[in-house]
Amino acid sequence: MSATGTFSAQFTPKIITVLREGYRFADLRADAIAGLTVAIVALPLSMAIAIASGVGPERGLYTTIVGGFLVSALGGSRFQIGGPAGAFIVLVAACVMKSGLDGLILATFLSGFLLMAAGLLRLGTYVRFIPYPVTVGFTAGIAVIIFSSQIKDLFGLTLTGGEPAEIIAKVQALWAAKGTVTPAACALALGVVAVIQGLKRVRPHWPGMLLAVIAASVIAAVLALPVATIGSKFGELPRVPPAPALPAMDMAKIWAALPFALSFTLLGAIESLLSAVVADGMSGRQHRSNAELVAQGAANIGSALFGGFCVTGTIARTATNVRAGSRGPVSGMLHALFVLAFMLVAAPLAGFIPLAALAGVLAVVAWNMAEKEEAWQLLRSSRADALVLLVTFGLVVFRDLTEGIVVGFALGGLVFISRMSEAAEVEGETPFATDDGERVICRLRGPWFFGAAARLGSVLDRIADRPREFVLDLTDVPMIDSSGVRSFLLLARKMARRGGSLTVVGARPQVAEALRHHGLKARFAADLAALGAPER
Repeated sequence: MSATGTFSAQFTPKIITVLREGYRFADLRADAIAGLTVAIVALPLSMAIAIASGVGPERGLYTTIVGGFLVSALGGSRFQIGGPAGAFIVLVAACVMKSGLDGLILATFLSGFLLMAAGLLRLGTYVRFIPYPVTVGFTAGIAVIIFSSQIKDLFGLTLTGGEPAEIIAKVQALWAAKGTVTPAACALALGVVAVIQGLKRVRPHWPGMLLAVIAASVIAAVLALPVATIGSKFGELPRVPPAPALPAMDMAKIWAALPFALSFTLLGAIESLLSAVVADGMSGRQHRSNAELVAQGAANIGSALFGGFCVTGTIARTATNVRAGSRGPVSGMLHALFVLAFMLVAAPLAGFIPLAALAGVLAVVAWNMAEKEEAWQLLRSSRADALVLLVTFGLVVFRDLTEGIVVGFALGGLVFISRMSEAAEVEGETPFATDDGERVICRLRGPWFFGAAARLGSVLDRIADRPREFVLDLTDVPMIDSSGVRSFLLLARKMARRGGSLTVVGARPQVAEALRHHGLKARFAADLAALGAPER
């Protein structure tokens, strides 16, 4: 087995790699600055995502502290930042609504073991094969769902009977409550959005989200604005995380939590590996996908033990970490410790944060998540890509996240098969006479798999009707699958029934091996010159 395929090469955490390379005080200083920068971004986001998910803001902090630390300490990416992610809001809220907080913690716990199993089975490589239109459609759908979940707090609406989870029913309920708009909430939310976007343009290195939330909190407190705050809805935040404890479980609870655990696993694997790929592109490094999945699994188990919920790699915070000058995983570990320090010192201050301010933060997150330019390019590039994107987007928004990914992936696979089958072709026929009778050379190009075999098999049959010897030139066939092999077996039997023969020339070693392994009765030659046939 090659070095790249050994267990050590695939599963050694990046923190060990960084330490082996030599870790100096200058690196620690750079990582501390990067970690503090990311913690400033993560602090309001963690609480906002937790509230939008239907749990208390402290759960988001537990998730960031425990999960974020373990993702960096054990992960296969130098720069990955773990924590609660906006993409999970819908799934987490649905799990809480159906199974309660205990069910959410159990589903997170089970998901951790599933992610670790996926990593140890080396499935991380295959997760990255999800087609690009699927990821763009999925991300855009998540952005729409996040924004729709924040409309209530953005406008300070009062809903009777709770807020529906299904988006059409949600919009109808929100419209019915339009008469309860709170002007102060609208003003605060709009101000937060304006400050974040304004600082992004004039002072891009400033922590716009945190500054906007602090400003909104001060204004709301000083002017005694009639808006809901974290304190009025959730009470005072605890100063320390709880002691670790196993989630309550029995077989009935496990079976109830398992579907959500599977969804958390699938989405977490996709989100974390996409984030790691983004970090690779920004830094020029290469992550270890299977080690990353194992670390994500350990982080979810740890988060559940401390009362948190599902953890994944977060693209925005990971990108912030790289841009802030991180040297390695230590910055991610320090970011978690900085958030812990906030809980220990300043947790009571979080009670003054208006929910409208956090809704403004998530509105900006949703806008940034929607890859608008990429989606527009895909919609214009081809009908097939546009179809995959739109179907994925529609299913995510109106049906289910997992269903959107699975159906989108299946459609993307069909598009790929169609395009690959079109790349395969039969390049005419070249007859030439020999002492034994007429031969015909048929040149094949492209991968010869089930899609190509089904489309071009009839062409080969028609050509094989005439000559005594049929020569297949496979020089330009890079691969063949069992369906492709079977088409040649049927061709050889047809030639044998007519008293003719089949000759294969130019087959690459792996192609020739596949043909011989399936028992193809044919003559094999290295090239056309060996047959006395004219060269191309």
